[in-house]
Amino acid sequence: MTSIPGAGARTGAWLELAVEADLEAVEAVSEILGRVASGGTTVEPAFDLVDEGLGARIDPARPAVVRGYVPARDASVAEAAAADTAEALGHLQAFGLRTIGELRTRIVHEEDWAEAWKAYFPVLRVGRRLVIRPTWRRHRRRPDDVVLALDPGMAFGTGLHPTTRLCLAALEGLADRGDVKGARVLDVGCGSGILAIAALKLGATDAYGVDTDPIAIESTLANARRNRLTRRIRARVGSLPSEQPPFDVVLANLIAGVLVPLAPALRDELRPGGTLLASGIFIDREAEVAAAFGAAGLPIRERSTEGEWVALTAVRTR
Repeated sequence: MTSIPGAGARTGAWLELAVEADLEAVEAVSEILGRVASGGTTVEPAFDLVDEGLGARIDPARPAVVRGYVPARDASVAEAAAADTAEALGHLQAFGLRTIGELRTRIVHEEDWAEAWKAYFPVLRVGRRLVIRPTWRRHRRRPDDVVLALDPGMAFGTGLHPTTRLCLAALEGLADRGDVKGARVLDVGCGSGILAIAALKLGATDAYGVDTDPIAIESTLANARRNRLTRRIRARVGSLPSEQPPFDVVLANLIAGVLVPLAPALRDELRPGGTLLASGIFIDREAEVAAAFGAAGLPIRERSTEGEWVALTAVRTR
């Protein structure tokens, strides 16, 4: 087993695990790092700085970097976590996914850790108007900008992942058609609350979030406060049914394996004629998801893609 220099040198130290991964492999790599990374994981897509370094433009052709943070108080435990991760990544590479790099490690001390991961989250523009601004970043606002102030914590989405960007872009398109103004919105698997907050800033009346992780609910409510939307966002731990009156718009940035069995429940959350925006779908699962939605009375009206990911827009017809 490889020794990790400095892992036991300080009680307040973290072992950073870092892996380059093509976008199609990001979810799988994140899941592997998340098994041991009690300090959280981040995804840093390749990006080019724009607007004099105040913003970023994602480059989906280049691999992302997935990072996880393991407590390094006990050097032997940290080394074992790194070894287990390297072994699991080796098994994953055998599936032939494009570009999964070698595991890199370094020690990050406590006084640096809380700030170190923030470097991986730039101000990000999505679509024409939406701007995701981490709370510690500056942004030169344009007249039409819809700015979301976000502090995701270590493990929740900031819009850097293509599945989130696809859902945000689809939501903006829905707003452009007038279908968000005055709408009641449900965010299934709300995470940081980014989609619910975007919907409200695009004209929705109120939003309700559900997530099986209590930390996600805390993050959603904290970000609602940062955006002065506390009175318009409610969230609770759990899944469907929401036990709320039918919604005009349902947002579900999940994965195909969850979307397929949830299709009837997602339909039941919508009023007749309401719209479902579903993302997190790997392209080779698109047909399966579309078939499940169609069978549930949610025929697909639109699709959008980024790399190997797909977002689908469906409307309740019955």
